[in-house]
Amino acid sequence: MAVRGDGSQGEKSARGGLKRLRWLTVACVLLSGMEALSLETINLAIPTKSFQQVIYPIAQERGYMREEGIELKIVFIEPTPSIQAALAGSVQFTAAGSSALVAITKAGAPLKVVLAVNDRVHQWLLSKPEYAGPKSLKGKRIATTGVASVSTFMLKQIFAQHGLDPNRDLVYLDTGTGNQLPSLLAGAVDAAVLSVEQRYVGRAGGMREMIYFGNEVKNSWGTLATTDRFIKEQPKLTAGFIKATLKALRLIRKDRETTVSAVTKFSGIERPLAARIYDDLIGTFTANGAVDDETQRNDLDIIRQVAGASEASPIARGYNFSFALEADRQLTQAGWRP
Repeated sequence: MAVRGDGSQGEKSARGGLKRLRWLTVACVLLSGMEALSLETINLAIPTKSFQQVIYPIAQERGYMREEGIELKIVFIEPTPSIQAALAGSVQFTAAGSSALVAITKAGAPLKVVLAVNDRVHQWLLSKPEYAGPKSLKGKRIATTGVASVSTFMLKQIFAQHGLDPNRDLVYLDTGTGNQLPSLLAGAVDAAVLSVEQRYVGRAGGMREMIYFGNEVKNSWGTLATTDRFIKEQPKLTAGFIKATLKALRLIRKDRETTVSAVTKFSGIERPLAARIYDDLIGTFTANGAVDDETQRNDLDIIRQVAGASEASPIARGYNFSFALEADRQLTQAGWRP
């Protein structure tokens, strides 16, 4: 009788444990569903998987966006269509900040640049090895990212600083997206504007690194824009998005290994290359997601030339770094560290 009694009691205890486990499982599912429902979806358009764009997947994967009540969706859209998508409300932020400034200057588009990931430009001019400096390129062919692109007008400014007439002394060729380096290596052009990854390949192929844009012009890079309407109607979400992004920015500046791993996963490049890019470019990342007035004015002057406008837009028309500066203040005051 004692044996049967103990067994019966054990069975009851086991059944009770299973019921509690089921209820716990249901509760977890319900809580998870409630959390998902409470998150606001934010769509972000980025043009490429370049190094500076890794800040956004880091902000999502480390939970920084969820801490601000945001479920981040990253979509890949070319710069100009991404501006159109932002104005239509299909995306809330676009990493095509330069294109936003063009739209502001050209058509008075209701947009603002709200974050700058870098305070130096990630582009280089490489040439055939026989050319010793900018002046030696007089009359030569330069492959660019577009004859009316921001990069080309920056390059013209640099050539002018080196004593050349940038509009008469050089020939700019739009070789198509991604074709600048192949054109240079094939000898079809004499120099080319290249990204960081292309720069490494070009140098390995015997090309001369002539100009690093970041040392020649004081302009921003990796800028983020949103609409005036979103800022006005969703200030809390705007602030939360920027704060989460600044947390990722702080992590990138402090944690090399985590960032290199994230770049490898995000961009699909080999780890040694990701580490090399990190070491070369980490010094260009802003401390607080903003750039100074001089950099903003320089940006807008380049944009004026791109847009063919007689005057540059006022700083207040193109930029609103108040969210970035406030988020940085809050994080510092709280002693937040990644």
